Amino acid sequence: MIIGGGIVGCMTAMELVNRGHRVTIVERNQIASQTSGESSWAGGGIIFPLLPWQYSQPVNNLTRTGADFYRELSQKLLRETDVDANFVQSGFLLLPEFDKDAALAWCEKNQVEAQAVKAANYDVQSLSGDDALWLPKVCQIRPPYLMQAMRKWLEQNNVTMREHTQLLPLQETEALNEWQTTNGEKLSADQFVVTSGAWSFDLLKQTASKLNIKPMRGQILLYKPETNLRQMVYREGFYMIPRLDGHLLAGSTLEDVGFDNGVTESVRDELRIKAEAIMPTLKHQPIIKHWSGLRPGTPENLPTISAHPTIKNLYLNTGHFRYGLTMAPASAKLITALMAGETPQIDASPYQCAS
Repeated sequence: MIIGGGIVGCMTAMELVNRGHRVTIVERNQIASQTSGESSWAGGGIIFPLLPWQYSQPVNNLTRTGADFYRELSQKLLRETDVDANFVQSGFLLLPEFDKDAALAWCEKNQVEAQAVKAANYDVQSLSGDDALWLPKVCQIRPPYLMQAMRKWLEQNNVTMREHTQLLPLQETEALNEWQTTNGEKLSADQFVVTSGAWSFDLLKQTASKLNIKPMRGQILLYKPETNLRQMVYREGFYMIPRLDGHLLAGSTLEDVGFDNGVTESVRDELRIKAEAIMPTLKHQPIIKHWSGLRPGTPENLPTISAHPTIKNLYLNTGHFRYGLTMAPASAKLITALMAGETPQIDASPYQCAS
């Protein structure tokens, strides 16, 4: 039983199905719904950890295989579900200010193609100089389409979906065989995996008090410019993502506001100004949509992927902060290996849940 039907939960379910297990997903809202407030639907879909040279090796160990995995997965999902997840290698243009030496050194060490370029050659402005870094192999996928494709695949593979079902916070127990819902029903399984993102701590606070996860809101704008960008652009915490259908995303924020997934005019203006600074032609374009999602914020972007420290049959795959999409494939393989009693391909110790 998987608790949470976002990208991490659905990816974990797919991995378990491929291992021959019967799987149920319990979701407090609706899987692949745009109204849930979760980061899976709301995110930008860049399959790259933005500035990986600033992250620890355990973070990069989870992100480094994401793009290759999604290239293959999107083709599989299109064949088997007829849903196109819009995977595309659009490249990533990094504008100043950033540590150019650290960036180039990391890219060389990790065999990520990178080259110094002039920002003006890519139809964007650079407000702090013209030296940019071009990473042509960075890819993106469209999260709502990916979620719809995964949902359809899971349905075709007989995964049970218990939607609009909320669980009570877990009480201390030696072994977990059933979990009670808020309406009094008891759901049984042989093994449980919490993949509830920003909501994970509320479910586990009485049994894993050191689990350091809290919601962090991110707001995003949507445009449909007459002439779109040809590549993704990033500048000092702000990104712009061109979609295949001509839309353009501009975001996002990191706001510590609890479980408030509303949007604000002040952030709308802040994002609009940043977008227009990079792409001045947007000054004459309307903002089509403005939304937000809640990320599972964790220190240093390090998720928890492990057995529960005291409760048998309970596992955690949560707290991926900004990189749930990019980390999901490796996280799913890691947690399912641990559930099977196998030695995983990557060292699991950095992701242990503290007792």
